[in-house]
Amino acid sequence: MKGTHKHYKWEVLALLWMAYLLNQADRQVFNTVLPQIKEALSIGDTEVGLIATIFNLCYAVMVPLGGLAGDRLSRKWVTTIAILFWSVATMFTGLATGVMMLILLRSVATGGGEAFFGPANYSLLGQYHTDTRARAMSIHQTSYYVGVILAGWLAGYIADKLGWQYSFIIFGAAGVVWGIIMAIRLKDKKQDCHVADAPRNDVVACDGEKKPGLLDGFKVVFTTPTALILTIGFSGFIFVITGYMTWVPTLLQEEYQMNATNAGLHSMLWTYIAAFAGVLLAGTLSDKFAVRNRKIRMVIQGVGLIIGALFLFFVNSSMSLVVISICFAGWGFFRAFFDANIYTVLYDVTPSKLHASCSSALITTGFAVGALAPVILGSMKESMGSLSGTFPLLGGIWIACGLMMLWASRRFYQRDYDKINKTL
Repeated sequence: MKGTHKHYKWEVLALLWMAYLLNQADRQVFNTVLPQIKEALSIGDTEVGLIATIFNLCYAVMVPLGGLAGDRLSRKWVTTIAILFWSVATMFTGLATGVMMLILLRSVATGGGEAFFGPANYSLLGQYHTDTRARAMSIHQTSYYVGVILAGWLAGYIADKLGWQYSFIIFGAAGVVWGIIMAIRLKDKKQDCHVADAPRNDVVACDGEKKPGLLDGFKVVFTTPTALILTIGFSGFIFVITGYMTWVPTLLQEEYQMNATNAGLHSMLWTYIAAFAGVLLAGTLSDKFAVRNRKIRMVIQGVGLIIGALFLFFVNSSMSLVVISICFAGWGFFRAFFDANIYTVLYDVTPSKLHASCSSALITTGFAVGALAPVILGSMKESMGSLSGTFPLLGGIWIACGLMMLWASRRFYQRDYDKINKTL
């Protein structure tokens, strides 16, 4: 059966890679065409930030249900139905005629659909890839960067040529097509109670065991020091990224007089080309050195946050486009060091039967915090008259999180890893 073929795990990676690309592209479409939406609907910066904030809050609230579904139901169908749901909602976003309709479609419909995708997506990939997990997760993460670059350029181009509404309609339609392909090709991974070639914390729940509860993932994450510090670091990570992705296209349009196409391209291209290279390097280093010392994964994350933060401190509107692009690229390269190891670290210290639920706890907390970034930065922009003054704040957040990650790697990582393996 093709679902059990030894090479099928790479087809699973390809299917989920494209789905995640469309997931991230869907989000970036909104950020890219913000100026056109503001002009067409006559809304201010704080209102725009509020739309993005409510979207992220709805996403955070719904993710625990997505994690519960990922651990209790077919992960194939959870991911497939999720992509179809958010893609249809994205198409209808192009028909929005006011702020309330944007909030409804972007926050409730799109946020709700994407919330079910994340936990099941990562846990299904982790099921298929055991000895190749860090490599697979790193490759998977490149789809995020490609999706953001693609949406940053193509959504802006479509908006300039056809109108901002068509950016949502076209990207939504692409998601519907890929959802149909996933329904045909994607298979759930069937496993016994023990997986012979997997690490001990990849033991799968046997039939008859108690099904995971809604809060089980939260209990594990918040009582496991390594997972808790990872979640705090992830929250700061998402806050900075959400603020960046929401407002940097606007920065380039307002302060560098770019059109939507060029602003969308330049705000994401150099950042995510660099991140593409960085995540593959970080994933390779993580797998290589973790054989001897598993905590190196968290060290790589902490170093990435601290060095990446340094590039944010230098960003201001008086820079030339070349210099600011170099700063964006440096930030992107080192942010990927954190990206490459998020779920590998989490799965190292949590039981596999709760991987989707633990992922949802991580994502919920991170996006609940990150949801505040658009409206906070929007308010700061209105009060200061420029976005440039917000970048030192973003850099400071990452330095604090990076230092916490380094501390946790020395204090808790190996102990928590040993604990979860001894209990299985």
